[in-house]
Amino acid sequence: MDIFPDFGAVGGAAELRNIIGALMTYTLIFAVLMIIISAITWALATANGHYQTATRARLGLWVACGAAVLAGLGQAWAQFLLRLGGTF
Repeated sequence: MDIFPDFGAVGGAAELRNIIGALMTYTLIFAVLMIIISAITWALATANGHYQTATRARLGLWVACGAAVLAGLGQAWAQFLLRLGGTF
């Protein structure tokens, strides 16, 4: 008895790759915008002596940097898995 998976049964890997790429691109764009906004807010709050606002802006900056890194890694991981799945 020969049982093998039918890899041709599931189509649409190219569409899935495009959808994942588009979503990750939007995520990266919004993360970069949040980095810019948080950096400006941090600078203005520090210059004017609003230390609680500066602390929150600094935290927002770190969160936005983390989101950008995770989005980039997520896109690379998804592309790797899609390429790996096509080799079997």
